[in-house]
Amino acid sequence: MLRFISLDQDQPGKRPAPARGGDFREIYASYAAEKAAAQASRCSQCGVPFCQVHCPLGNAIPDWLKLTAEGRTREAYELSQSTNNMPEICGRICPQDRLCEGNCVIEQSGHGTVTIGAIEKHLTDTAWREGWVAPLVPRRARPQRVAVIGAGPAGLACAEQLRVQGYRVTVYDRYERAGGLLMYGIPGFKLEKDIVKRRVKRLAEGGIKFKLGCEIGRDLSFAELRSRHDAVFVAAGAYRARAMEIDGLAALDYLISGTPNAKDKHVAVIGGGDTAMDCVRTAIRQGAASVTCLYRRDRENMPGSLREVVNAEEEGVAFEWLTLPKSRFGDGVRISRMRLGLPDASGRKAPEEIGGADFTLHSDIVIKALGFDPEPQWKALIAQDGVFAGGDVMRGASLVVWAIRDGRDAARNIHLYLEKQAEHLKAAE
Repeated sequence: MLRFISLDQDQPGKRPAPARGGDFREIYASYAAEKAAAQASRCSQCGVPFCQVHCPLGNAIPDWLKLTAEGRTREAYELSQSTNNMPEICGRICPQDRLCEGNCVIEQSGHGTVTIGAIEKHLTDTAWREGWVAPLVPRRARPQRVAVIGAGPAGLACAEQLRVQGYRVTVYDRYERAGGLLMYGIPGFKLEKDIVKRRVKRLAEGGIKFKLGCEIGRDLSFAELRSRHDAVFVAAGAYRARAMEIDGLAALDYLISGTPNAKDKHVAVIGGGDTAMDCVRTAIRQGAASVTCLYRRDRENMPGSLREVVNAEEEGVAFEWLTLPKSRFGDGVRISRMRLGLPDASGRKAPEEIGGADFTLHSDIVIKALGFDPEPQWKALIAQDGVFAGGDVMRGASLVVWAIRDGRDAARNIHLYLEKQAEHLKAAE
């Protein structure tokens, strides 16, 4: 270990922008085993592992880095997956530059962060290839039934943890394929869909039932669902787009449907988060004539991953920082120039309009990536006894790693609840 002094950081290679801009395949290469071990050996094994502290799942990162550096890849994988239901997915789509890698002590010392995400991806990809990913086997059979509403990362993580405990779990989802935003909202150039499908297949083979194309409240009432199960976990996500007084298409509608096709069109995307980056990079792959991202703060204050900004810039996306669209007319958008003023209640500098500095941007398609909120009908239902909730339906639109954390926490709380219910029934007999 401690090789950061003599060994430079070496991220996995990326396909050249001109080549990757024409397809939806992942852009990053994978480490060879020797390269993964070498990069893992750069870990300083610091006494206070800030990488682990800033991981929502509390992954034992220094420990599996050490095992990787020693060539003990299977042990490293087993430790990695013990705290994370989808390590190869988090390795691909987590904003490591804002979480584990951004808080790496080596990064803070100026030597370049340990490439935690790429090593995490390498470990689980290797495990799938070598057959180390064990089938899902319940520890014992339990009679209680649990319903999970939503087949996104929170729902799938909760379902897996409960099934391991032996509960009879059924996952309900409005869409025809399980995975939630992993399947429908995150483009293939960040996460290829076969990776999600094999996770779902493992869960189904382990005894978890999936009722897809079934929307609670439309195809099945919540009351009826509740009557069939001893507990319910609501992980319905956040799909309601935040409003803005300008005509345009909601980002998720665009990402899910792929329409309108941006080929030969001038596209403007409003927003500065990871969903906005997904939209601009999708439009590039559809063959847009131009793609511009409009964000009301500057580059340093955008909420999305800066790596995604770099990827988008490489692929030809233009960024107009400190801009706020005001109105749309014909094939144009009227835009105000902004400046950053005093901090607001959140501590971030609030954008202020600069008078007399408006300009017009030619745009055939306007996409609004302003964030998403949960649908309001879930709020009252979640308050019922035996009903639990987690993921974006509680947090609002957030990260996949937080959804997995919420799913795991919910499974633990549901298990305790059902154990207590069983004790009460036994005492009453």
